Amino acid sequence: MSGAALGLEIVFVFFLALFLLHRYGDFKKQHRLVIVATLLAWYLCFLIVFILPLDVSTTIYNRCKLAVNSSPAESNGSYVTLAPSKQRCFKPWSYIPNGIMPIFWRVVYWTSQFLTWILLPFMQSYARSGGFSITGKIKTALIENAIYYGTYLLIFGAFLIYVAVNPKFNLQWNQLQTIGIAAANTWGLFLLVLLLGYGLVEIPRSHWNGAKRGYLLMKTYFKAAKLMTEKADAEENLEDVMEEVRKVSESIKYNHPLRKCVDTILKKCPTEYQERMGRNMDDYEDFEERQNSYPSEKSLVKLHKQVIYSVQRHRRTQVQWQILLEQAFYLEDVAKNETSATRQFVHTFQSQEPENKIIQYFYTPTVEWYWECLLRPWFYRVLAVVLAMFSVIVVWSECTFFSTNPVLSLFAVFIQLAEKTYNYIYIEMACFLTIFFLSICVYSTVFRIRVFNYYYLASHHQTDAYSLLFSGMLFCRLTPPLCLNFLGLTHMDATISHQDTQPTAYTSIMGSMRVLSFIADGFYIYYPMLVVILCIATYFSLGTRCLNLLGFQQFMGDSEMTSDLIDEGKELIRREKRKRQRQEEGENRRREWKERYGNREDSTRNRVVHTEQKESSFSETNTNRPLSKYTRSNGRTERDRIELLQDAEPLDFNADSISDDPLELESGRYQPGGRYLSMSRSVIFDDV
Repeated sequence: MSGAALGLEIVFVFFLALFLLHRYGDFKKQHRLVIVATLLAWYLCFLIVFILPLDVSTTIYNRCKLAVNSSPAESNGSYVTLAPSKQRCFKPWSYIPNGIMPIFWRVVYWTSQFLTWILLPFMQSYARSGGFSITGKIKTALIENAIYYGTYLLIFGAFLIYVAVNPKFNLQWNQLQTIGIAAANTWGLFLLVLLLGYGLVEIPRSHWNGAKRGYLLMKTYFKAAKLMTEKADAEENLEDVMEEVRKVSESIKYNHPLRKCVDTILKKCPTEYQERMGRNMDDYEDFEERQNSYPSEKSLVKLHKQVIYSVQRHRRTQVQWQILLEQAFYLEDVAKNETSATRQFVHTFQSQEPENKIIQYFYTPTVEWYWECLLRPWFYRVLAVVLAMFSVIVVWSECTFFSTNPVLSLFAVFIQLAEKTYNYIYIEMACFLTIFFLSICVYSTVFRIRVFNYYYLASHHQTDAYSLLFSGMLFCRLTPPLCLNFLGLTHMDATISHQDTQPTAYTSIMGSMRVLSFIADGFYIYYPMLVVILCIATYFSLGTRCLNLLGFQQFMGDSEMTSDLIDEGKELIRREKRKRQRQEEGENRRREWKERYGNREDSTRNRVVHTEQKESSFSETNTNRPLSKYTRSNGRTERDRIELLQDAEPLDFNADSISDDPLELESGRYQPGGRYLSMSRSVIFDDV
């Protein structure tokens, strides 16, 4: 089994990273280099998290062997026995031979650092560039990153000059390397604590609120109102950009040198706009005979960049709107089925995607009703309590992990108790659960962050290349300090435990932080205590309230603006539900018509064709009468179809007659009269 666990985890983590990237990225439309770079960054970061528990168990076994070698002992197969105390050091099932882990960590760490500080920033600028050639995109990326790279080179050069001039410092290459690693980890730890403080509170609270159906439905209405505003803004922005593209396309004809650039821009436009613009481009004009001013290549590069951004944003809002509608319809169905006497889950609309037959066989309507209406709320509550207990343990350990006598960090206590009995399975499981929970708190916050429209990880293949690369940068910068923080919590880091023991292979790659004592004994120990203040601020939603005061609408139950947006979203969901119901009714009518009159219509059509062929040998005057008879009959059939399939929307709709809102009686904000809130003057959505 030596090395087998390492190989299995390497393969498993690769498919895990590939699955997540497939959920957020688009393999068909995005550039392959972007996909490969992002996959490599995510894969290396996830790999560090999964392999580190194996490094801990191997280090504990190596410490045991060192203790055995320093005393009289006898060897017996897979374990070593101490002669005086009869203590046995069993070799763990996941033991990794010496020499493999240092090489592995060195390759993984320096590859991730190369990605986050050099390659990914360059690829970000390359992906957002509007250049029409590879050379142009590379030139733009180099110019944009000149300040970024120049700042780091200036700081590093000034530091080297200071060390070379000052005779007090006699730093070698290993110490310079450690200083560089410490600087990168310090920046990562600063951001790590901010994200960790948010995730420790928000993850248990989100699962607790997930058990509240009314809360989830109201929040979905709130999201619908905000997303409709963003969707309308994206459509308006796309129209403006397409109008500018149309003007450029009409001014630059086929024989112009910049026409290739215009064609490249047109290929990035939606299909309907391409067809509309291609209708007026059949003429040929000599641009040398005209004296009109043409746009420059620089302006076309800027326009190309705007087209890419606007099309991506428009597509993303359209997909998110459909997903949000399905979520709202499902939550409304759950609220209605809670009072069902038959205890069978009934959907208002059938799923548009075909379901798996195996899932349909086991996940019956009865099973779905018991899970959605009874078991799932309790499951979310129990899970929220467990996660809250983990969060409390993490906060306590972050504030006390520097204390080695007595040991106050609970994670260190658990590992030391298991180390006494050399229960490697327990050690690896405890380490994995600890670092996995820390990673979930940090990485989930990265997935939730949205910096306006520049950085946004949207699921269902709607994340742009810039956001994917930026997430890879964040993961590579956050993972090394996260692992060092985990080793500090478990007292596996000699810098924290102040013990002269064999360090883990990961710590040996990081180097001794004693070179910078003010960082090792100060910042690394006391800065994580700030997580307490951040958890308190997150619990009382101070950040949400500040954003709400600045004009960024956030979901707050005691806000008047939130109530208005909930009402607006409720009306939008009702309108979409009525629209989909009318569509399904129309499809049902067409299906019934085809089943009832399809065969009769086919026989009538065959008789008409047969009569035309039979009467074609006669004169024209003799053929008009029988044809008119069949034509009249066929016309009657067409009129019957038209009258049956007409589906006109009622002009005077009164919302009092139909009430399908499951929260109508609870919320108390239902407005009669069938008037949409978006049509009133007192609402901020007049432009929707």
